[in-house]
Amino acid sequence: MSSSTSNPPPVMSDRARRLIYQASYTGMKETDLLLGHFAKTHLADLCDADLTDFENLLAAGDHWIYAWVMGNEPVPDAYDTAVFRLIKDFKDNK
Repeated sequence: MSSSTSNPPPVMSDRARRLIYQASYTGMKETDLLLGHFAKTHLADLCDADLTDFENLLAAGDHWIYAWVMGNEPVPDAYDTAVFRLIKDFKDNK
């Protein structure tokens, strides 16, 4: 047997799992793909305040989220958070 020293995956909260599901089924295929993949990749590592920002962003609606992420509409200050910028970077680096 070999002893592996790899780190175990982070334990994901019920809140993060719920947000991953919500992000994957927003109603618009483009945002489903972007936000769902982002959520699966990053939500386990976010603090509660960042999860709240992500939750608030989802509540804004997929039409607006898509327009903001694509740069078609200016992002309102309430949604221009570190999490939103992380999503933009995630999209730009895919």
